[in-house]
Amino acid sequence: MDCNCFDPLLPADELLMKYQYISDFFIAVAYFSIPIELVYFVQKSAVFPYRWVLVQFGAFIVLCGATHLINLWTSTPHTRTVAMVMTTAKFSTAAVSCATAVMLVHIIPDLLSVKTRELFLKNKAAELDREMGLIRTQEETGRYVRMLTHEIRSTLDRHTILKTTLVELGRALQLEECALWMPTRTGVELQLSYTLHHQNPVGFTVPIQLPVINQVFSANCAVKISPNSAVARLRPTRKYIPGEVVAVRVPLLHLSNFQTNDWPELSPKSYALMVLMLPSNSARQWHVHELELVDVVADQVAVALSHAAILEESMRARDLLIEQNVALDLARREAETAVRARNDFLGVMNHEMRTPMHAVVALSSLLQESELIPEQRLMVETILKSSNLLATLINDVLDLSRLEDGSLQLDVGTFNLHALFREVLNLIKPVAAVKKLFVTLSLSSDFPEVAIGDEKRLMQILLNVVGNAVKFSEEGSVSVSAVNAKSESLIDPRAPEFFPVQSENHFYLRVQVKDTGSGINPQDFPKLFCKFAQNQEPATKNSAGTGLGLAICKRFVNLMEGHIWIESEGVGKGSTAIFIVKLGIPGRLNESKLPFTAGLPANHMQMTFQGLKVLVMDDNGFSRMVTKSLLVHLGCDVTTIGSGDECLRILTREHKVLIMDASITGMNCYDVAVSVHEKFGKRLERPLIVALTGNTDQVTKENCLRVGMDGVILKPVSIDKMRSVLSGLLEHGTVL
Repeated sequence: MDCNCFDPLLPADELLMKYQYISDFFIAVAYFSIPIELVYFVQKSAVFPYRWVLVQFGAFIVLCGATHLINLWTSTPHTRTVAMVMTTAKFSTAAVSCATAVMLVHIIPDLLSVKTRELFLKNKAAELDREMGLIRTQEETGRYVRMLTHEIRSTLDRHTILKTTLVELGRALQLEECALWMPTRTGVELQLSYTLHHQNPVGFTVPIQLPVINQVFSANCAVKISPNSAVARLRPTRKYIPGEVVAVRVPLLHLSNFQTNDWPELSPKSYALMVLMLPSNSARQWHVHELELVDVVADQVAVALSHAAILEESMRARDLLIEQNVALDLARREAETAVRARNDFLGVMNHEMRTPMHAVVALSSLLQESELIPEQRLMVETILKSSNLLATLINDVLDLSRLEDGSLQLDVGTFNLHALFREVLNLIKPVAAVKKLFVTLSLSSDFPEVAIGDEKRLMQILLNVVGNAVKFSEEGSVSVSAVNAKSESLIDPRAPEFFPVQSENHFYLRVQVKDTGSGINPQDFPKLFCKFAQNQEPATKNSAGTGLGLAICKRFVNLMEGHIWIESEGVGKGSTAIFIVKLGIPGRLNESKLPFTAGLPANHMQMTFQGLKVLVMDDNGFSRMVTKSLLVHLGCDVTTIGSGDECLRILTREHKVLIMDASITGMNCYDVAVSVHEKFGKRLERPLIVALTGNTDQVTKENCLRVGMDGVILKPVSIDKMRSVLSGLLEHGTVL
């Protein structure tokens, strides 16, 4: 059975439906016109703050209009009651919507005029505010800059200056954010270094070639930039309008930008970038006096940073200087320790080597005065001369420090030049005979026989040079020639620093030693006079190096105001050593300028010291026996002891001389000397005190004389030297 749920439509109902269609159409037209009017209003009102509300309201109306428009095609038959209600509602809605649309047409111009007046008043207020700001700019800016400058310059720490600047600017200008971008070490990026509220990650970088950065760096004042630029995107994302942003450059000065003549260097400048942001969602704008304040603060920050940079550089320089001073002090202490260790070593070696040399020289001199056949006497004399020369060599080698620090002085005296050359030749000939070398000596006719100078040093130079010639020659000959050098033969272009000056009181001795030995590579010439120098291509197994010989010779020659050099045509072609020294002419020099040397009386060789009571104190039994032998040979009554305590017990007024070794253990010789002075109050009652030492340093001699000793004897001691010492003591009361 069919059922019809709706009442049959009447002709009147069809009329109602038509009225609904008409109402829906007008409602849709009204709904669509209202958003158009609102869009027009929004566009004309640039300062309207609630645009998003209008957008939502317009969307709602558009949707309602679309709904009614669509309803024209989706209407279905309804009951009469419902149709009446819908018709009434739609008709009322259509009337209200159309009235609203018509009303808005009249209201919008009024609203726009209100907004226009409001904007006009706001602009006027802004102009008045700017004028008032301009009036207060000078006083306010000056007062605030003084305050801010005081805050900035209260410290010279770079980080404190920058942080204080951001805080004070943020407080004074009521900023939402303030940031400082610093250039990186490479200079191609800017790095976010400081922010006001710590809301952004410090360390974020942007390229320095961005247009906005170039714009700010090229301007001399603060510049407004876009809130959306890379250096201004520091605030969290919000739905409000961002405030205005300005940026200003801050010059960064370093020590390289300053010179003593007050003009900066022409070096590329570097800048930091300061970005200042007003609060978001506000109509506040930057005023002229605020921008001027920012410019002044940027300049003050640049000055403060320059002072801080100078201070930091000064602090770094001070720290570097302190480190260098510490390193120098450490090096100085290490050098002093090394010098002390070297001096201690040389002192010990000096004493230990001179003690056996003392025995050799003393016993050889005693043997020389005994009954000997001519051959034995010649051998003993050779031993004695060689021993004395060896003692001199030991003294020179162990006192190399005196050569290096310039404290070595020449022992100037009168000596026989001919005898010196013959003695050197006699010492060299036995060695040359073993190698079957032919050694010759040639002295010029005008060669002086007697000269004034240091005989031992000159002999050492000759022995070293001739000895090297014999050492590096396996066959052939060695020739030694000596001449009185003339002016034309003294000039050597290889030694421009050598300026010989001829005078009537001096002459220059030129010695040439030529050999047929292994020769020298020209590349090794600069190293010949260096200590322990090694040749690059040794020609023989014996030519490994020069040791200390030539180095000491060069220093001795320099002390004698001379010059030494070596010539050679190459390996295997022999070599020639040449040296020039300045010597005095006897009888022409002022004798007062020469060092005083005590001469022996003519009868000293025949003098004896029969019955002279002498006390010898030495803890070395062997050395004690040698010294006693010398004194007994001279006729002395000798008593030997081994310690200072025993010396003070045995020593009496009958002992005329006390000879004690300066290096005894236990109670040292200085304490013994002081105790002897205390034991014997009067000068004539106490014995004469002489120190026997192997140390050649001046400190030992000064210490001995300081405690009241009457003289110092240097080991080794020969019979003649001991005779001279005793003679000086008995005649003058001191060792001259």
